[in-house]
Amino acid sequence: MAKRNNDILNLQDVLKEFVTENKLETGLDKVQVREAWIKLMGNGINNYTTNIQLKRDTLYIQLSSSALREELSYGKEKIINLINEELGKNIVNKIILR
Repeated sequence: MAKRNNDILNLQDVLKEFVTENKLETGLDKVQVREAWIKLMGNGINNYTTNIQLKRDTLYIQLSSSALREELSYGKEKIINLINEELGKNIVNKIILR
């Protein structure tokens, strides 16, 4: 019979421990960054977003509009700050718009 831990743990702590032990942070970060982009950018920009990828600390955004790409390039730092603030941790350090 498995050893039973008599300590009372809340669900959030159990899930954090599970994620850490199974090295799932990177995958979750990728999903959370994608969701944050969609939430923060709204439908106008999301209609032109064709791909979102997080590789290490760089967020790659593929856009179907060169005019929008140019416009967003002026606000990269602000976008990085918004995404990291939304996630509650510094995941993105650089954005590449394609």
